[in-house]
Amino acid sequence: MDKFHRLGVPGDKSITHRLLLLAALARGKSRISGALTSLDIKSTARVLRALGCEVTPLTSSGVVSVTGRGSFRRPRRLLDCGNSGTTARLTLGALAAHPFQATLTGDASLRRRPMRRVTEPLERMGARFSGSNLDRLPLSIRGGDLAPIAWEMPVSSAQIKGSVLFAGVVARCPVSVREPTGRSRDHTERLLRSFGFTVTAAEAGWVHFLPDGRLEPFELEVPGDASSAAFLVGAGLISGARPVRITGVGVNPTRTGFLRVLERMGARVILERAREVAGEPVGDLVAEPTPLRATSVEAMEIPSLIDEIPLLAVMAARARGVSRFLEVGELRVKESNRLALLAENLRALGVEAMASDDTLEVEGTDRAPRGRIRTQGDHRIAMAFAVLGLVDGAEVKVDDLRCASVSFPGFDQVLRSLQRDRRRSAVRP
Repeated sequence: MDKFHRLGVPGDKSITHRLLLLAALARGKSRISGALTSLDIKSTARVLRALGCEVTPLTSSGVVSVTGRGSFRRPRRLLDCGNSGTTARLTLGALAAHPFQATLTGDASLRRRPMRRVTEPLERMGARFSGSNLDRLPLSIRGGDLAPIAWEMPVSSAQIKGSVLFAGVVARCPVSVREPTGRSRDHTERLLRSFGFTVTAAEAGWVHFLPDGRLEPFELEVPGDASSAAFLVGAGLISGARPVRITGVGVNPTRTGFLRVLERMGARVILERAREVAGEPVGDLVAEPTPLRATSVEAMEIPSLIDEIPLLAVMAARARGVSRFLEVGELRVKESNRLALLAENLRALGVEAMASDDTLEVEGTDRAPRGRIRTQGDHRIAMAFAVLGLVDGAEVKVDDLRCASVSFPGFDQVLRSLQRDRRRSAVRP
């Protein structure tokens, strides 16, 4: 038997969203391999088709072709963003310089998520918005001539930053944004640099953009999604089976804060076969069963691991001591109120956990987790607690594991392969 349980992860969700938008704004045919085919990405593809771009079907091959017209055309119907906040916020930025009206909406979960943090800077640049509540979808945008802006963001967010940068690209005007606490993922900046735009990271959290590049059709490969890989890393640490090797994962430093936290917790996770794909660092992650200890996650770390907090919280449930996650109030406005839901579900499994103000505290235990998990359709909640169910003796029932397909199609099959591997390891002489 192989020493490692070898696994792959879907293409990076953040990069796939951005490549689809950039291809749609270029004039000509682009080809993206390794693209994620999740529900969120299908939402972006659907919106781009409604805006006049040709996007081939997203299939398991992970190869998609996009034929852009250099700009968008006025849509004849509502732009349905599904459950995808990235789709909504980046599309608003890309629409801000188009001289027509478009209306964006989404599912019930997305309609509860805040949009004012994006519409406010775009409005300052010259876009106009209308709707019954400008902080929520559905809302309409009418773009036009935009003015440069230097915007201090209320929270460090790759979606806000990306929205303003996309507005600068389409309007061909300089923009600057400042992140208040730590740097969020920088995929937009890296991709824009690859098209010749000047994008510089300055002191005090500022990012400056100059419209001196040009979008051209391209052929690029998407690295594996770091956020999806985090759940498999967690499985390797607590399942008690063979070490897990996750191949071809994007390890951009703005996405791997969770690895630095796990290292503090004593986890054995090794990066091997480091290389570069499409301007992004890539490698294989090897994780093996490890006793964990509690840690504190500070505010400056949160932007680089905001999507991995559900995974880190269930890892904390298996660590010795009390772990604290500070300044995580942003979790309240994700696909669910993740902050409250994490604490509620951990307690349902017999783990001491408390969410108060913007802090989450989790006291680890070596008791087998047993209970029922309420996901509210949140993919990362579902995957995190499904991973916790790999602990020896666990009886964790997740009410909706199908929602994992929002970001990780096929996660249920991967989970079953890990469960089979754990059982084989348990009976191996």
